[in-house]
Amino acid sequence: MDAEFRFDVEIPVRYRDLDTLGHVNNAVYATYLEQARAAYVDRVLGMDLEDGGMVLASLEIDFRRPVDAAVGSIRVECGAVSVGDSSFRMGYRVRDDDGDGDGDEPAATAESVQVAWDGASSRPLPAAWRESLRAFEPGLS
Repeated sequence: MDAEFRFDVEIPVRYRDLDTLGHVNNAVYATYLEQARAAYVDRVLGMDLEDGGMVLASLEIDFRRPVDAAVGSIRVECGAVSVGDSSFRMGYRVRDDDGDGDGDEPAATAESVQVAWDGASSRPLPAAWRESLRAFEPGLS
């Protein structure tokens, strides 16, 4: 993923996040992405995900290398990469800072699609959301 993200969040790696090999369990990455998405939506759209109004329609994660117990925390970079009629797509990069020489190689990359939701079906993306996303992400199409 070549996108440059304007938003990131640091998330502590907890003991419960680890598998029997001492690596962050692959299922935990979805939780890390959810935490980053919630912080992004709060900051950019000024809303809490718990307030409703959108649902996660898809999530795809590419695992590139393990993150082990010694890390302490990871950083999730994320941002909206496209806006549709009733949805927007986000990209993510998960990084650690364990000093293992991996440089800028992310531990994982991901994409998700969020759909505006009225409680029964999708709805057009609110104009205020569209404006806020484009104001925060100047290169957004």
